[in-house]
Amino acid sequence: MPTYDYECKNCKKTMEIFQKISDPKLTKCPYCGEEKLHRLIGSGSGIIFQGTGYYCTDFKNSGAKK
Repeated sequence: MPTYDYECKNCKKTMEIFQKISDPKLTKCPYCGEEKLHRLIGSGSGIIFQGTGYYCTDFKNSGAKK
């Protein structure tokens, strides 16, 4: 799920919110309750690798000569 940055024009708080791409933009600030919340344009996140890493034996044929 993507993370979106929002800023309230009333109380000037910024926040990161996890939302589905299909979810509508939020407009109500969870801090002050005003309808002045705006989604900021971000650069997006980079690729996140999880796990133990990549080894020289990954994706090689078992019969490869050394």
